[in-house]
Amino acid sequence: MKNIKYLLPMLLLLTSCRNEEKKKEEKNATPTVSNSGQEISFQDTAAITFFKTEKVNDNSVNADLAAIGNVGAIIVSSNTGASQNIILFEKPELASNYTQLIQHQANIRQIQNINIRQKQIELERTKDLQQHGSATGQDLLNAQAALSMEQTSLANEKAALIEHEAKLKSGGFNPELLRNAKAGAAYIICDIPENQISKINEGSSCSISFSSFPNETYTGKVENIADVVDNATRMVKIRIRVNNSTSKIKAGMFANISFGLNEGNFVTISKTSLATVQGKNYVFAKKSAHEFERREIQTGQQIGNRIVVFKGLNNGDEIAIEGVMQLKGLSFGY
Repeated sequence: MKNIKYLLPMLLLLTSCRNEEKKKEEKNATPTVSNSGQEISFQDTAAITFFKTEKVNDNSVNADLAAIGNVGAIIVSSNTGASQNIILFEKPELASNYTQLIQHQANIRQIQNINIRQKQIELERTKDLQQHGSATGQDLLNAQAALSMEQTSLANEKAALIEHEAKLKSGGFNPELLRNAKAGAAYIICDIPENQISKINEGSSCSISFSSFPNETYTGKVENIADVVDNATRMVKIRIRVNNSTSKIKAGMFANISFGLNEGNFVTISKTSLATVQGKNYVFAKKSAHEFERREIQTGQQIGNRIVVFKGLNNGDEIAIEGVMQLKGLSFGY
């Protein structure tokens, strides 16, 4: 009985120690996710070995710079005999900008060629009448005020014109080009990484395919490279013209575009290392012995089991190639 009396507290103490060790092991096995899911840390050495990694390196490859674009506008002829062709935009706000720009241009011509000239003639007449005593000083002030009002209206119209022109250009369109474009043209807008712009030239050709016509390949021409780099994405808009004489291409269609590049050195990754979320591509780089970091990358063409990376990775970075789905789940809370 005495042995049992002393044995029971020892068993309770041993059980308590084992529970504490079990809790500690469970705590160590639970990864820590921080910085809005961008960093994932593991304290358990056994857990980190589950994720296989590889170091990425520059390799000489033949690659195309691939981009996804959309048909921003098509030019169709008017059936009502209008002097200008009809421009159908994919974005309603651009259509509104273009319509208002045309109206402001018409207003400017009206004010410059008619209103101001008429007010100038009336002012000169009033001055002449005043010199001959047939008009008062007030008449002269009224004539001067009328001319000043027209000049102010002209300045306001020009300011509004510049505003709408800037919005169209930021969307990838040149207003003057649109005014002179012939029916049967389609314009595709796509975004290219800033660090790849040097590889694309105005006037160069590109290959275009549409999901609506999987067995057809179109040839487009790069007409313009935008003057502005998006501050958030570091992307530059490209405008591509493609023949649409058959009217098969519709405004708003998505297009896959390939720009032929010369052979060069590119970082490539295994396709198993890529995680895609809401149209963005990510990899998980090993930051330390127990920590992974989520990185967004800009990808190019897939060559075999490798994917060309244009932005987001450096030569020598170590990234996960196995266990990527688990890291994706931890990072994005799936």
